[in-house]
Amino acid sequence: MEYIDYYKELGLDKNATPADIKKAYRKLARKYHPDLNPNDEEAHLKFQRINEANEVLSDPEKRKKYDQYGKDWEHAEAFEEARRKQGQSHNSGAAGGGYRQYTYTGGDAEDFSDFFESMFGGASGRRSRRTGGFRGQDFNAELHLDLREVYTTHKRTLTVNGKNIRLTIPAGVENGQTIKIAGHGGEGANGGPQGDLYITFVITNNTEFRREGNDLYTEADLDLYTAILGGEITVPTFDGKVKLKVKPETENGTKVKLKGKGFPVYKKEGHFGDLYLTYTVRIPKNLTEEEKKLFEELQKHRR
Repeated sequence: MEYIDYYKELGLDKNATPADIKKAYRKLARKYHPDLNPNDEEAHLKFQRINEANEVLSDPEKRKKYDQYGKDWEHAEAFEEARRKQGQSHNSGAAGGGYRQYTYTGGDAEDFSDFFESMFGGASGRRSRRTGGFRGQDFNAELHLDLREVYTTHKRTLTVNGKNIRLTIPAGVENGQTIKIAGHGGEGANGGPQGDLYITFVITNNTEFRREGNDLYTEADLDLYTAILGGEITVPTFDGKVKLKVKPETENGTKVKLKGKGFPVYKKEGHFGDLYLTYTVRIPKNLTEEEKKLFEELQKHRR
């Protein structure tokens, strides 16, 4: 039985952090994506394997089971149950009661898979406990959007494996975020359920704003006179411009917070992050002789 080392598939070791896993997956997914390798069967197989590896290693609970049980991590609960029953059988001193005892004494991953086959009748794949059928394959896809598109909740129709899926994309989704669409994966076998569809968002930011979580950051120009005397200016926000009062003697690099003018909070309608503005004071250029004299007079008064 072939054993797939999920860490090796992503070019990582068992000490990899969640950030390492996410970075490695995204890099490889782009490299082997079917759209970029339409006639390369090896690339398609590699893409399936790295998706499978990411699905397991990016989930803390699944990763824990995988680290302990290898490829057959999905049978971990059944194995533990069998081991508990075995312990109960030993403790009760029962003999010949019709219960078949199993003991796994260690070894490599292939031996472990063989051990599970002996326990579950060769069912080392994803077998449904209710029907005995095999669960369908999970599908993974990337959805590329612009930052402005995810500022509002909207609907999209995706075509996955020849089927159209109407999807509501909530405002506030983040770059790299993955959502699950249950039952839209591959068909199950022998009466087993369908797999799931996992969609990872790849969000491009072509705006003047920098996004960090639900907060936005940008800069606003401030002329020297307004910076010194104070006044009112018009500044950009993500959904339009607003007027803002400037305090007298505002220094270059001063930061102000516009509460509630940031990015929508995911799945919390009406909740927004904040917008942080950094003032950049612009020094006037190409001064006339009269303007220079005025600055010189001012300089004399400040000495």
